[in-house]
Amino acid sequence: PYYAYDVPSSLHQQLEDYMPSSSSSSSSYETRFNLLYTVYSVPNVVLPLFGGSFVDRYGGPRCMAAFAATVCAGSAILGAGVAGRSWDAMYVGRFVFGLGAESMCVAQSTVVSEWFEGREVAFAMGVGLAVSRLGSIWNNFSSPRTANERGVPAAFWAGTGLTFLSVVLSLLITVVDGRAARRLERRRRNGEGPAMGSLTEALLEDSGAGGGAPRPSEDPGRNEAACEKSQSGVRVSDVRRFGPLFWLLTLSCVVVYGCVLPFNNVASGVLLERDYFTASPGGCTLEWPGECSAGYLVSGSNQALDEDGDVCDVAPGQAPVLPSSVDHARSDTADERSAEWEEDSYIYPSLTPGDVDCGDPFWKDACTSDFCAKQNAATEEAGRVMSIPYLISALSSPPLGHLVDRVGKRAKIAAASSALLFVVHLTMALSSIPPVLPMVGQGVAYSLYASVLWPSVPLTVPRRLTGTAFGVITSLQNVGLALFPLAVAGIYRSGGGRYVPGVELFFASCAAVGVAVGVAMNMLDMRQGGRLNGVASEGERGDDGEEEVISFDREKDGDFVAVDEDEYFSPLT
Repeated sequence: PYYAYDVPSSLHQQLEDYMPSSSSSSSSYETRFNLLYTVYSVPNVVLPLFGGSFVDRYGGPRCMAAFAATVCAGSAILGAGVAGRSWDAMYVGRFVFGLGAESMCVAQSTVVSEWFEGREVAFAMGVGLAVSRLGSIWNNFSSPRTANERGVPAAFWAGTGLTFLSVVLSLLITVVDGRAARRLERRRRNGEGPAMGSLTEALLEDSGAGGGAPRPSEDPGRNEAACEKSQSGVRVSDVRRFGPLFWLLTLSCVVVYGCVLPFNNVASGVLLERDYFTASPGGCTLEWPGECSAGYLVSGSNQALDEDGDVCDVAPGQAPVLPSSVDHARSDTADERSAEWEEDSYIYPSLTPGDVDCGDPFWKDACTSDFCAKQNAATEEAGRVMSIPYLISALSSPPLGHLVDRVGKRAKIAAASSALLFVVHLTMALSSIPPVLPMVGQGVAYSLYASVLWPSVPLTVPRRLTGTAFGVITSLQNVGLALFPLAVAGIYRSGGGRYVPGVELFFASCAAVGVAVGVAMNMLDMRQGGRLNGVASEGERGDDGEEEVISFDREKDGDFVAVDEDEYFSPLT
């Protein structure tokens, strides 16, 4: 679902041009756009508290197929909403999308852990995370071009097509997993007994399938304790046992992810405003201000001139000068191409960039072709640059997990990555440095932080409450991810319809809080024996005095045994 999730963020400008003008004034559009991410996060405030037990009860493959179908349905509703230019339908689609997306990732992680049990689980999950991030990168490259060439709805329908493909693949996984489970059951009946990695071996066998035995994960003896616990859900009494180290880690998660994911939502808009499509040079007007600037409605040329009558120097990153007014009707135009125009008339006594819809052939080809050509090229460049953090994450996720295992220093890395994010967003807010270097810094900080956050959760709570801890921290993270986009829209509106510097300073302030929390985590961790900064082979004690293992997995009796901490995987990293 990563490709489809990120489609709106890569089409920030095109969507603003495309949606009805009554709802696309600069500040109003920003609020509506950010609500697409808020409504996605709302169901995930609750689902992480109970979704894991649902997967435990019904099995990863079947749940993954069901969740993939939910994601596909949400994406289809979103696509229909875009085609009908209805914000309300788009919100419904994103809400349904959110119902399935995060839970689908949890089910996927469950399947991977079963398929690769005892055989490179960490590597398999690292590859899965890298491929998911490649989906985001692919979106950032392809969606702007698709929207520019084929229209905004086509870009959203492309995302829907990929979610349908994920449904098909999930169903195939269910079939393959079921066949392997039946082979494994035959082994047990023949007295061979389950061995480490036996499911993996069964998946790789070429022999035929047997009868309809239950999946290994559905064996009552194996999961009796897990099901018993899942029926109870998250209990307040359990949450009260979490110590201050866990709550500091949770606060760090909320504020640091608050300056990573919400930034990516509006990164295209930030990059266009700051670097790739800045305002037209001041003091310049067209030679004929009330006529089109470029296109087949222009006879000859209509150059932009400065106050001295000289040709305006428009920098590569600046928008071309627009007409001061436009008054054209299809009935007044002899050119047959006017049949492609979306409106019968275009009357704008005072034209602004927000009035220009570069998806409409009137603006794109007939009247302001220079403006639209440059804007389209800028949106595609912004998409490429905003992919840098995800590219770094995709390449570095597998090795970083192993590195953290060897050196520990989780709390120190969390504080350092927050400090790097602070520098990145302060640079974006207050300097004119080209954005490539800050985006590299964002990618490095994001990858480092994600590699230490999720493996740190089991080190801050009693062993038996680890699942509850993951549910709580993910739920609170989504509270932040639901509220921060609305804060971004409010700051944008109060800043006169601009991201820089206000929105970037907001992200920098979130990172600064992350630094302060990181320092507090290190001080508290030092007093409590250095659990977070220790290496993976060390044993520690939980807040209730129980012996704590750095990482663990379920045995048949529902307890835990020590394994590599890289087996912990969050779909949000």
